[in-house]
Amino acid sequence: MSEQNAVTPSADGIAASVKAVESRGLPPVHLWNSPFCGDLDMRIARDGTWFYLGTPINRPEMVRLFSSILKLEDGKYFLVTPVEKVGITVDDAPFVATDFEVSGEGEMQQLTFTTHVGDTAIAGPGHPIRVERDSETGEPSPYILIRAGLEALIDRKSFYRLVELGTHHDGWFGLWSSGQFFPVIPAEELEATETSSL
Repeated sequence: MSEQNAVTPSADGIAASVKAVESRGLPPVHLWNSPFCGDLDMRIARDGTWFYLGTPINRPEMVRLFSSILKLEDGKYFLVTPVEKVGITVDDAPFVATDFEVSGEGEMQQLTFTTHVGDTAIAGPGHPIRVERDSETGEPSPYILIRAGLEALIDRKSFYRLVELGTHHDGWFGLWSSGQFFPVIPAEELEATETSSL
């Protein structure tokens, strides 16, 4: 039997494929239906650090490049180029929101988030905020949708700042942005927490 020349996916090969595609802004990954070529030993840790073959990727421009070709399909994460699609591991969310800016007040307040790879998103109907709470500890994990099903975990310092902007609405404590209210915690639970900490 003659062996076929099977190409093993590599980070360098994927980067070269993406760089070969001229595009302004984000590559059109939603238009690329490339064949699945297997899983790549690449992982995004909860703190946003990218690892390849167990080693952190320390080149910010390379991380930005890979982040631009991320795609979520059926609950799994892939890097997609015009010629191949490879699976990667994501520990939590693929992005981390490391900062935000506030403009306006009240219901018309706008919260504009920036991720560790330079994406921005204004919280609102197209970019909702959600908060998951650990069933055992009650510890909150807040997220904002960045694009196409890809979320950013809002880092702790930003979340503390958000809580300072929070308000009560319909029995919830939460946040307004772009005319939409995003619930964080039921008001009665918040009051019980505040009472127990006194």
